[in-house]
This record gives sequence, structure tokens and C-alpha cells, in this order.
Amino acid sequence: QVQLVESGGGLVQPGGSLRLSCAASTRFFSIYTMAWYRQTPGKQREMVATITNTGSTNYADFVKGRFTISRDNAKNMVYLQMSSLQPEDTAVYYCCAKPVIGNPSWGQGTQVTVAA
Repeated sequence: QVQLVESGGGLVQPGGSLRLSCAASTRFFSIYTMAWYRQTPGKQREMVATITNTGSTNYADFVKGRFTISRDNAKNMVYLQMSSLQPEDTAVYYCCAKPVIGNPSWGQGTQVTVAA
């Protein structure tokens, strides 16, 4: 299991930007696929963006062109740069580390609220 700690959430106005960070405690960070998910009350957790160990990225349709996922293997960090935020982006955002084999690890989540 990998310990993941998210930070950077908060309250932002519609149209604004926010950068989430996730610190991972593992010696093998560079081999993990990392991802950001989000969840709102009463709904299933949904994938927002993923980045493989080689840097390939994938985004949910609802964030394409607005969000960017990146990673810094030297610092064991993964980021989610969010722009043009809308109220429907309000959710708890979770960092996820996906090993090649085995179960994923999850962070505790960070709240993002988009409101005027």
C-alpha cells in the first residue's frame, strides 16, 4: 500500500483555477500509474485523469481541455491543474496509485468547491 496525501483543495469562483497536489510515500513511485478521481454525495467515484509511468495521459470527457495531470517522479508528486472551473466540478477529489498488480491505494481526499 502507498500512502497518499492530497492538498490544494478549497473554494474558488466559477471560471477560476486550482492546483491539486498529491504526495506519495513509496520508493517505487515511478512505476505506478497515478490518477485523480472525484466523488459527490450520492454518486459513484469517477475518474478524472490518469497518467502512466511513461507520462501518457487520459482524461474524462468532462475535463478535457480544462484539466491537466502531471507528475514529478523525483519528488513523488502528482498534480492536477484545474482551470475554467464550474459549479459541477464541486466534489471531493481523490488521488489514486495503481500498481501493475494488486489493489490501488487512495488518499483521504480534498474538497473542491466552485461557487460565487
